Amino acid sequence: MGKKILLPTDGSDSSRNAMGQAMAFAKALKASVIGLHVVPAFHMPRDEGNLIRTSTMLKERVDEVHTARAKQVLAVIEASAKDAGVECQCMVGINDTIYEEIIGTAEKQGCDLIMMASHGHTGLTAVLLGSETAKVLTHTRLPVLVLH
Repeated sequence: MGKKILLPTDGSDSSRNAMGQAMAFAKALKASVIGLHVVPAFHMPRDEGNLIRTSTMLKERVDEVHTARAKQVLAVIEASAKDAGVECQCMVGINDTIYEEIIGTAEKQGCDLIMMASHGHTGLTAVLLGSETAKVLTHTRLPVLVLH
């Protein structure tokens, strides 16, 4: 079995800074990297219990925006892996619960390790949302290497 490292990213400075360390680590282990960016699922807006008629167009637009953002975020991982000579595959996860998507992807892809930044959010946002890294650490059985 080949070594696989899951590298989730939200595109934040913390995630980008951790990426270089992750690629060096993967190269040293001769491991491949799976880049993951998670976007929220689309939920149909409701107007007094009825679906809004434009919901299909709205869903398409939201999906376009999320896809474009995910491609930008993951392109940075792909370029970093290429520069480091590390095999890399990138994917987009769709889930409102980010940590569940991270853990589920790691398990489905047969990853040996999850490497992620210590935090992506700062200040009040971090307090209100909680740390996705902390949630992954709490809920996974896989080893997690937290990068600062």
